[in-house]
Amino acid sequence: MFPEDPNIPGDEYIIKLMPLNQKSNQPTCQLENSSTTRKIVPAMTTPLASIFGSGFLVVVPVLASAVGPFALPTMVVVAVIAFLVGSIVRHNILCAESVLSKGSKRYTSLLERLSGIALVAAYVVSVCLYVHILSAFVLAYFEMDTVFNKSLLTTVIIGAITIVGVLGGLDPLERLERWALYVTLIILIALLIAFAIFDVNQFLAQGKFVLPVMPDRSAWEIATIVAGTLIIVQGFETTRYLGESYDAPTRIRASRWSQYFSLSVYVLFVALAQPIVPALNGDYGDNSLIILAATASLLMPVPLIVAASLSQFSAAVADTVAAAANMKEGSRQRIKLRWGYLLVGVAAMALAWSGSTFEIIALASRAFAFYYLLQCLVALSVCRNRRERLYFVVIALVLGFVMVFAVPAG
Repeated sequence: MFPEDPNIPGDEYIIKLMPLNQKSNQPTCQLENSSTTRKIVPAMTTPLASIFGSGFLVVVPVLASAVGPFALPTMVVVAVIAFLVGSIVRHNILCAESVLSKGSKRYTSLLERLSGIALVAAYVVSVCLYVHILSAFVLAYFEMDTVFNKSLLTTVIIGAITIVGVLGGLDPLERLERWALYVTLIILIALLIAFAIFDVNQFLAQGKFVLPVMPDRSAWEIATIVAGTLIIVQGFETTRYLGESYDAPTRIRASRWSQYFSLSVYVLFVALAQPIVPALNGDYGDNSLIILAATASLLMPVPLIVAASLSQFSAAVADTVAAAANMKEGSRQRIKLRWGYLLVGVAAMALAWSGSTFEIIALASRAFAFYYLLQCLVALSVCRNRRERLYFVVIALVLGFVMVFAVPAG
């Protein structure tokens, strides 16, 4: 049974492993009653914080740069692909974790270890990306937004996180996650309202919506730039690693609900932003959302910068912790958390000088595509249903395209 739609009545589920058939002795997965809404909502905090971490700050200029007036349908396509990739993660929570815990399949265990290494590398890139975007928004307020200044401030902030982690651990900073999510959601709602009011006024004044001009790009250029936006909707995989806090049914539903909510908000956000995008005059930068917010309402830029700072800093801390924890587990406790923090910090600081924010976005998308591709292989290794295996192969091919061909916007 495919985990996306258990087809079992009620709000609560537990897992049962049932023999697929007598000959294969392969387990199939089934969900029954056990998780409640009260459990699920707290479990959504981490994936939502990660999904909203950087995406809403850069999604509009990135899509406008790639497809201009077709940003909305493109966002829908990206959202659908993200949800399908999320179903792979949920499948593995349901069907692969029991196999991995028993260690009965060496190939599955090897793939899972490789995906753990890939995830650490992806988290290193995402830490750099989060802080790079933070720097872009903060420096824009002081009119000091240069490539050198962004790289320098990114290095300083990551260095500070690293020092705190090495000396005393990052537990105090981790507590920011929930509050950062609340602030981000409040500012996002305010932006949606401001954009909606602007759109209505524009339509009443002109009788139409003014949309951005289509950039002069080939179909291949558009496909490769859009492929580089996967990081924008990344974060749903975090439920895969919350097993110590929540049971599998809770994590599956938390992942699904998080994607339903966040992807719906992204589609609405992109739709409402389209009539304001022409204010950028074709100049799309990593902090262009500040200009869009100011165009809609002069009251919005400062709260937006505050929300960006909180959300990006919190997401960077969370991914630093996750990467260090994966290092510790993957090395069988040989790499302590503090040294994991140091390794992640040094690597992220080096990346800060490697390119622009849009280039780091594309690199992060490729890194996470590799991780998700390995998760597809994990799913294939524990699944014997032909239709599901074909589904996993198709998703793996899409991720392979992202991993190989994704390029930055701009």
